[in-house]
Amino acid sequence: MTKKELVRRYMLLIVGLFLSALGVAFTKHGELGVSPISSVANVLSYKFTFFTLGTWLIIWNCILIVGQIIILRKEFQPIQLLQVPLSFLFGYFTDFGLWCVSTIPADCYLIRLLMVFIGTIILGLGISLAVIANVIMNSGEAFVKAVSDANHREFGNVKIVFDVSCVISAVILSLLFFDFRIIGTREGTVLSAVFTGFVVKFFSTRLKKPLTGIWMK
Repeated sequence: MTKKELVRRYMLLIVGLFLSALGVAFTKHGELGVSPISSVANVLSYKFTFFTLGTWLIIWNCILIVGQIIILRKEFQPIQLLQVPLSFLFGYFTDFGLWCVSTIPADCYLIRLLMVFIGTIILGLGISLAVIANVIMNSGEAFVKAVSDANHREFGNVKIVFDVSCVISAVILSLLFFDFRIIGTREGTVLSAVFTGFVVKFFSTRLKKPLTGIWMK
């Protein structure tokens, strides 16, 4: 892989991170829940408001990176530590995205639902670009891969268990923090979980060939 190709791949990864963060911001602004992987950080941002959602996402992603190190031990590749600065970048992008969408009125339920769908589409596009870049995985996907590799389980099955576990953890935290009320995890979380994979597949199949061609120029 040439230096020019590597630079272009990382540029695409950063664009993908920004779009993913913007997708989270759109979904968050709808106040109907966020994607499963962000749901724990979202609940914590409601309870402990001294940190923004972006900051809680940084903390959550760093916890997942530590989890990878514990699971993989000597098999953990040092290059994967690049997930740390990328996690910070994702957190900053999320807060910037929230600032960008903050002026959009979302008082009507239909508008809030629309925000969830727009956010899911943007998130799916961002994820597909990061996958096509094929350099460093985000901490959530990397954690799932670490678990699947260590236990010799299929990635897709572990991913489902991981997403469900994130949502259950978010609900439990919400019940503990908010007098047995569910805060920050709603129908938007379910919609995001169901449709994001389809959106990623849609964009990946259509963008992989033309974007891969860029590496060869």
